[in-house]
Amino acid sequence: MTETHVTQTLLAAREETQYDECIKKILANKKILAYILRNTVKEFKGMNPDEIAACIEGEPQISTVPIAGGRTNQFFHSDSKKTNQKLERMKESYSQLLPENQTISGMNTEDSEIGEGLIRYDIIFYVRTKDGVSKIIVNIEAQKNEPVTYDILNRAIFYASRMISSQKNRDFDNMQYNDMKEVYSIWLCMNMKESSIHHIHLTNEELIGHHDWKGNLDIFNIVMVGIAENLPEQSERYELNRLLTTLLSQNIKERDKLSIIEKEYGIVTDDGLTEEVEQMCNLGQGLLERGIAEGEERGRKAGLFEGKVQMILKLYQLDYTVESIAEIAEMSEQQIKDILNIP
Repeated sequence: MTETHVTQTLLAAREETQYDECIKKILANKKILAYILRNTVKEFKGMNPDEIAACIEGEPQISTVPIAGGRTNQFFHSDSKKTNQKLERMKESYSQLLPENQTISGMNTEDSEIGEGLIRYDIIFYVRTKDGVSKIIVNIEAQKNEPVTYDILNRAIFYASRMISSQKNRDFDNMQYNDMKEVYSIWLCMNMKESSIHHIHLTNEELIGHHDWKGNLDIFNIVMVGIAENLPEQSERYELNRLLTTLLSQNIKERDKLSIIEKEYGIVTDDGLTEEVEQMCNLGQGLLERGIAEGEERGRKAGLFEGKVQMILKLYQLDYTVESIAEIAEMSEQQIKDILNIP
């Protein structure tokens, strides 16, 4: 790999990381979280978003709480300054063990943590229910698409299970299992074919006889939210999907994003949220332009006309399948994958 190529790879990785961090900061805004909770957590159905936002305790933790066994509790309630200092010390010690030429993978992959090797929750926080007594632990995960190397629901099950098991000696002691908090692991998957929301939870299926087994089946909850590129209609049914599509779509301009957020959702954007939206739009446009340029370069090396490469890239952005693009372009599926640089 040439020095120029290494520099370009590092710059692309940095831009990608900045873009991902920007998305997480926007999603961690309490005004946005209130709408997510209102549409996914039954305790908050029908509540005023401002009232929900007031129930969120402290500031949501962004990419700081590890999932690995024995580590979650160390970070969950620690002071943010101490947490950052601890993370920096860990990064420094782990980085010395890395091979010199190790590639830094993109975010949301199993080995994505730079120099640390830890998987961490994107966003995690406590929220009090409207009775002011009970608490729920909520985790938000943002995915650019549905992974192809593993089943995303299996990963969600792992995350939710860790949220439950890590409560021991933090939220309950010894055998006080009735003190366990309900958990919600909410996965926001972008670039899906249609808008959707699915709630995966525990049920009691009677196979033989009847007995009233005591326990809280509401402890374990996974919510999968599919975010399509096309903006859903303005309706109560699509309230959350429309908000998330508005925020995360690269096809909606910054001024239109802010207009929809303010006029339809009553979210008066402060300087922080406006700045994050602007930065996300700029970074997203830069990544898109870089991707198109790289695709064109691969196309030129393959002896294709520039116009045909642009057509392939545009069709892919419009969520056409590789099979459909290959048929339209009269090329093999492998050639299309090579141009798009996908497995």
